[in-house]
Amino acid sequence: MKKIFLIVLGIMLSAFSVNAQRYAIIDTKYILDKMPEYKDADKKIQLLSEQWQKEIDDKQSALDQLYKSYDAEQFMLSDELKRKRELELFNKEKEVREFQKKRFGYEGDVFKERQKLVKPIQDKVYNAIQRIAVAHAYDFVLDKSEGITIIFADPKLDKSDEVLKELGIKI
Repeated sequence: MKKIFLIVLGIMLSAFSVNAQRYAIIDTKYILDKMPEYKDADKKIQLLSEQWQKEIDDKQSALDQLYKSYDAEQFMLSDELKRKRELELFNKEKEVREFQKKRFGYEGDVFKERQKLVKPIQDKVYNAIQRIAVAHAYDFVLDKSEGITIIFADPKLDKSDEVLKELGIKI
């Protein structure tokens, strides 16, 4: 994996140098890890996640206890009472899953909290990168923290409109 990364990086760097473009490589994970406000936000999110996970675990334990109780009593229950208890168990299980989804699901409470606490810090880093890129006339700024990602590209290098014209699409 590392070998492939280095090969791709080498090819990209040689392609950049052929066109005499200026580029910089940064590591946003490293930068964020050095920021006290990011550490604080991350710690808050971690504490909330642990608290919410404990709530889910407690609800799951209560549900497991209800299942055990039902298993022990089901032979003594009438068919109507069995169906009633099974429906109750089904609803309780659904409630636990929905609570888990509300806290940890896509756009759940953890996601929202991360957006609220971490996104402003990420925006601050992005703005700093953009200022540096403009000040040093970099055409590209690549982020090496999670694969190669272009964080900044000089807008004058964007040839999307030319491609649209070539395709006969009016802009």
